[in-house]
Amino acid sequence: MASRSWNKAELIGNLTRDPELRYTPSGAAVCTFSIATNRSYVTDGEKKEEVDFHRIVAWNKLGELCNQLLKKGNRVFVSGRIQTRSWEGQDGQQRQTTEIVIDDMILLTSRGIDAATEEARPANKTTSERSGADEVPARETPEPQEVVNEDDLPF
Repeated sequence: MASRSWNKAELIGNLTRDPELRYTPSGAAVCTFSIATNRSYVTDGEKKEEVDFHRIVAWNKLGELCNQLLKKGNRVFVSGRIQTRSWEGQDGQQRQTTEIVIDDMILLTSRGIDAATEEARPANKTTSERSGADEVPARETPEPQEVVNEDDLPF
């Protein structure tokens, strides 16, 4: 009996740039973007933080959805498999990249929230028309039932 393998990556992070959508010669949509994940730790009594950057690839309908819904700064959950590709560059040098080919994506930044400022924006109002605290911005997505702090996650 052959042993079973498992290749699964799940990440929660923020987009470092807007997604790029392209099409293969056969017409398949391919969307690429990058997300940053960070972790904090203490060493020698000093708190430090590390950031890792991940190249994400989404194909076909998921790729088109990522291109439509995501933008730089959005917080997102992605799930997929790790893939390493090699090719020869135009200069004749061997190149290699490791990326996560996703099969699932959940947008964690509410569409009514500005990803950069994390502030609510009332729909269809200019800055001068906003009267302040008595207006509640319209929500296109339901409010999460529970807010989870990154420090509470076990991974």
